[in-house]
Amino acid sequence: MKHALLAAASVSALLFSTAHADDITDQKVEDLLSQMTIEEKVGQLTQFNGFWDVTGPAPTGDDASESRFDFVKRGLVGSMLNVVGVEDVRTIQEYNVENSRLGIPAIFGYDVVHGHKTIFPIPLAEAASWDLDYIELSAEVAAREAAAQGLNWTFAPMVDISRDPRWGRVMEGAGEDPYLGSAIAVARVKGFQGDDLTAPDTIAATIKHFAGYGFAESGKDYNAADVGTVTLYNVILPPFRAAVEQANVRTVMNSFNTLNGVPATADAFLQRDILKGEWGFDGFVVSDWASGREMIDHGFAADRLQATELAIKGGSDMDMESYLYFDHLADLVEAGTVDMDMVDDAVRRVLRVKFDLGLFEDPYRYLDDAREGELLMAPAHLEAARKVAERSMVLLKNDNATLPLQKGETIALIGALAADKDAPIGNWRGQGEAGSAVSVVEGFDEAGLDYTYAEGAVVQTNQPTFAEEVVVNMDNRDGFEEAIAAARSADKVVIVLGEVALQSGEGRSRADISLPGVQQELLEAVHAANPNVVLVVMSGRPLILTWADENVPSILQAWHLGHESGHAITDVLTGKYNPSGKLPMTFPRSVGQIPVYYNHLNTGRPGPINEVFWSHYTDEENAPLYPFGHGLSYTEFSYGNLSVKPTAEGYNVTVQVTNTGKREGEEVVQLYLHDKFASIARPVRELKGFEKISLKPREKRKVTFTLTDKELGFYNAKGEYVVEPGAFDVYVGTSSDATLSASFELKD
Repeated sequence: MKHALLAAASVSALLFSTAHADDITDQKVEDLLSQMTIEEKVGQLTQFNGFWDVTGPAPTGDDASESRFDFVKRGLVGSMLNVVGVEDVRTIQEYNVENSRLGIPAIFGYDVVHGHKTIFPIPLAEAASWDLDYIELSAEVAAREAAAQGLNWTFAPMVDISRDPRWGRVMEGAGEDPYLGSAIAVARVKGFQGDDLTAPDTIAATIKHFAGYGFAESGKDYNAADVGTVTLYNVILPPFRAAVEQANVRTVMNSFNTLNGVPATADAFLQRDILKGEWGFDGFVVSDWASGREMIDHGFAADRLQATELAIKGGSDMDMESYLYFDHLADLVEAGTVDMDMVDDAVRRVLRVKFDLGLFEDPYRYLDDAREGELLMAPAHLEAARKVAERSMVLLKNDNATLPLQKGETIALIGALAADKDAPIGNWRGQGEAGSAVSVVEGFDEAGLDYTYAEGAVVQTNQPTFAEEVVVNMDNRDGFEEAIAAARSADKVVIVLGEVALQSGEGRSRADISLPGVQQELLEAVHAANPNVVLVVMSGRPLILTWADENVPSILQAWHLGHESGHAITDVLTGKYNPSGKLPMTFPRSVGQIPVYYNHLNTGRPGPINEVFWSHYTDEENAPLYPFGHGLSYTEFSYGNLSVKPTAEGYNVTVQVTNTGKREGEEVVQLYLHDKFASIARPVRELKGFEKISLKPREKRKVTFTLTDKELGFYNAKGEYVVEPGAFDVYVGTSSDATLSASFELKD
């Protein structure tokens, strides 16, 4: 009891201290705000991209660059992006702080998405680990390296839920489920921001894109999203809310898309009513790149002046690279079109985050040459990247125990991606160097495997920049014969196929998500020569693998795993690491099924019945190829003794999990709920709990989940959260297809 009282006293003191600090910061913000001119206020709401070689002389001869340089010196630019490195950041901060009237420090932002210098698996791959501790570690390492290069703000994590693998940016998110997505959003924000945002190894996080970006129609990037209230509140918004309320994320980025006809940059319902109002978010909202200006192309604003008015009134606080606020906001205030109180609110939010980062105490707190040299790609960071990569792979299929590879087996290693040192780095690679990943070939070499390598066929025929599209090899089969010969002479084939890094990501939607180019032909030719095939898939999204599933014994989904890709893949193939990943996104059988996701509604004609009048395709199954939550191990797990018992808080669901195989392994125990009838139709299943456990052979463990109002309720069509009495089914198992079930009745 004494310890409990001491703990309570400590918590009480902490809350008092935090509240006191908040009051002091608020007063400092108000004091500073009272001294600012309208031009200086607008400057705090303006973000410029880097526009000159900072280590060289100040720009001359270019009127635009000279003007922007002058704006920086006068303190009229509150933030810079894409300025990286201690020397460059210090130069701009000195120009800004030491020359401007009030000396307000700038905040420096960058896309630190899945690593900074040490590149980790893409976020969708990390989501497949279902391991929140390692996901948080990944963000923590990225923050440490980014901060060592003078950065204090990242435009991550992306927390958009998406059900469409055609959309290239699924690689940047956590998949299709709002429960898993919310947990990962909180973990990543905590990893970036840590416990103390003033610490020089933490950075402010940004949750994006608010909101609906992942529901772009037809999976086409930047396209419109048109969803109802039920989907908005129950699927799209939960990860954002969790990051705000559970992790105190400091910034939010709005999205390019329209939602129900309104560009997100001007959506006051989203940004003012929900985010800043209902949720009490006290950080600031930044636009996506030039999204304010794009409202003209949307047909929502007549010109730049109106776009400026709509953006600030809609709740967009900082304008990224469209120069709308910089050029027009002061004029709108002077004309009385925009109230100064609205501008002041936005400025308060920006200043508050800068105080949170400790920049007013020390504008150069992130700038340490020694740290920059010591932390980038440190051995401990690479080791962490390897561990996260191992846990991110998903064993989709493993017939006849084809994996793990056995000692003494001869292997044909086939595929251009097996030797590729760039594809594993993925799309949003921060400061990661091109071609610096460990390849599978190198992993095999270091493991001492007996193998022969054959390229088979290249995936791309160009070397595109970030702004260019990949040209896919559609007709060059020159390497087929060598690959076939290697396959015939080996005991087993390991063939590495999929996407190069720039085939997924922003602006890289694909209508056909099968294996690109001639790779499917290569796979079939190699399989005909030797059917003992292990297919390793590198990709930034779920691909169509139906033929492979029907013909290939083993399939390992390896995503784009970052710098330690080759080591991690080899660890899994050889059994050094027992795969434990589970799919965060459904894999379709064909493109025509998309969107296909596990938590769908049942419809009034679910079927199957022996006539055509039920909800189905006439030429394809309804069921996906691999369901959400699916993933195999080199051992086996059984589930039993499921029970549901009422408690004061709700219900405890307990299940016994047993490792029935011959080796130690990790299992993600998943709990799904079905509300059988309610005031609105509810999904057939919804993930409401998961726990990752490790079991030795024949070891048993009881796992208990607690269902409270948080798990049992939902948002109705009015956006109201309700918990309704009624009948519920609960399913527990190894995927969303779990068959072990129980039922209970929720009383009034």
